[in-house]
Amino acid sequence: MEKIKNLKLNKEVFGIEPNDKVLTDAIIVCRAGLRQGTYSTKTRSEVAGGGRKPWRQKGTGRARQGSIRAPQWRGGGIALGPKPRNYEIKTNRKERRIAMKSALSYKAMEKNIVVVDNFELESNKTKDFVNALTKLELNDKKVLIVLDELSENVILASSNLGNVLLMEPAELNVLDIVNADVLLFSREALKETEEAYK
Repeated sequence: MEKIKNLKLNKEVFGIEPNDKVLTDAIIVCRAGLRQGTYSTKTRSEVAGGGRKPWRQKGTGRARQGSIRAPQWRGGGIALGPKPRNYEIKTNRKERRIAMKSALSYKAMEKNIVVVDNFELESNKTKDFVNALTKLELNDKKVLIVLDELSENVILASSNLGNVLLMEPAELNVLDIVNADVLLFSREALKETEEAYK
């Protein structure tokens, strides 16, 4: 597993003038998509009980009450509480492509892209994976590894490492690119990425 010394990156993908506005919007879209929105609270109509008026309207000296499940009562419904919702934000295809190319171009500008011929391991031991990263001088960085094919050894060996994220070119997204310190591509994965976005 060796770094490829001389390799020209496609200027249409890795050499554009980054568009910060579109990139920021794409990050917001990605982060919004991660929110589940499955929380829920019960309103006064959904809480069990409280069908009878607790006391008569007038003449008791107490404040009038219609139900013991109103929000001010213990065990009552929640007023204006959260309900399930979808946080998804829609963006058009052209913006998504520009955002992806902007993120990749920033990484190229910062010289934080590493390309290897292939990334294969003989065993599924985490130690071997760490040794491979150490050879590439990436063991102390957050690395996004993009491979054309994820072998079982690579998946198992990296599963305990918090600073490593594995994916195929089709799964690439702006948020993971921006969060990573370094992008590590196999030669084939780089070709696929350039084909997809040029």
